Amino acid sequence: MLPLLLVSMDVSVLYFALPSVSADLRPGATEQLWILDTYGFVLAGLLITMGALGDRVGRRRVLLGGAALFGVASVAAAYAQSPGALIGARALLGVAGACLMPATLALIRVLFPDPAQRAKAVTLWTSVMASGIALGPVVSGALVEHFWWGSVFLVNLPAMALLLVLGPPLLPESKGDAAAAGGKFDVLSAVLSLGALLPVIHGIKEIAQDGWAVLPVSGVAAGAAVAVVFVRRQSRLARPMVDLALLRHRAYGGSVLVNLIAMAATVGFAVFLTQYLQSVLGRSPFEAALWSLVPTGGVLVAAPVAAALARKVDRAYVMGGGFLVAAAGFARLAGVDRATPLWVVLVAAAVYAAGLVSAMTLANELALGAAPPERAGSAAAVLESGQELGGALGMAVLGSLGAAVYTAGMPASAPAAARETLGGALDRGPSVLDAARDAFVDAMGAVAVGAAVLMAGAAVLAFLLLRAADARWG
Repeated sequence: MLPLLLVSMDVSVLYFALPSVSADLRPGATEQLWILDTYGFVLAGLLITMGALGDRVGRRRVLLGGAALFGVASVAAAYAQSPGALIGARALLGVAGACLMPATLALIRVLFPDPAQRAKAVTLWTSVMASGIALGPVVSGALVEHFWWGSVFLVNLPAMALLLVLGPPLLPESKGDAAAAGGKFDVLSAVLSLGALLPVIHGIKEIAQDGWAVLPVSGVAAGAAVAVVFVRRQSRLARPMVDLALLRHRAYGGSVLVNLIAMAATVGFAVFLTQYLQSVLGRSPFEAALWSLVPTGGVLVAAPVAAALARKVDRAYVMGGGFLVAAAGFARLAGVDRATPLWVVLVAAAVYAAGLVSAMTLANELALGAAPPERAGSAAAVLESGQELGGALGMAVLGSLGAAVYTAGMPASAPAAARETLGGALDRGPSVLDAARDAFVDAMGAVAVGAAVLMAGAAVLAFLLLRAADARWG
């Protein structure tokens, strides 16, 4: 749990530190975007490679190597003297994070062969990951308020040092059968997986931020073409990096699919909820981050309850029920207006978060159980890569829906910047700002409707694909 908490926190830890970074290092607009995004892009692009590497050379070895690199990269980021140096350090953090994430889930698969124990471990894993993402902005806000911006990276060091001390005696080493056979690591497949995931995820995020343009669309198309080559290569290899037979396994492939949809709804709506708290309700960034922790309480309660229910009834029904609960939470948020009390918004957010994470926990556990232990690393990496892709798709699809509704709701007389984003209306006078806030709340409602539809679709898929699915491999 130590590396998982820190890796998930680093996804969002720069949100409140960025103004201080900008004042100190003075990055350009493009450099600022890369400071924010490089970590996530590299992490997503290397998950499959590092998961397969763990199966080959040992998951504990990759985990501890990633921990050491994470500590070194954290120091480099904290004391970076230029935007380029910080971008490079963030890229190294992404490499280290890609070592850590699949190794944690793969080790759980090996450490807990008993399904009941594994279910509890995966429940904790999912809860810690969700908590880390929520805690990142709060931790960064508190640290930047009292220290300099580099402190948001140095906070990683004690946890990584503790992992390096406790890991060797507490974690057994485990490898896949390919390692025992002495086969060579497939470097070409590693390059192809990176060339497939990076352009697709980056292009989708660019489209979500700036709309349709030739360059990001070309990037998505190029990544998709490389993905086809990657899949064809995997189908011809005796020991592929990604086992296509595992993806065709109903329990595993279905779990990857519903998890992807769940992340699309989560990430796609989270952007709007954050802006709502800050730009519509006028909360400070740190205060908004604290309020955004409230839905995490629903997660911490609901995930263990869902795991307990899944031991008594078919987990597909529990997963489908979780998605329907999430759909109900989103449906309530679709009816929010500017007069809605904050507690109503937070309770509805807690409902959808509880339903989502409960279903995702069971999907993670089902997918791990379906994967053979010797392929645990690559199986965990594919599952996590699907979640990264789902998050990017959610930003693009739901973000575009929200942008369209917002623009349609703004008066034609408003300045162009105000018609594009709520941020562009903040300094345009009370009347324009008031209209922008009304339009944004309408846009958030439309996105909530879209997220509810996604959740209903995920519930149907869970019922159809995962009912009576055998989690055992073979």
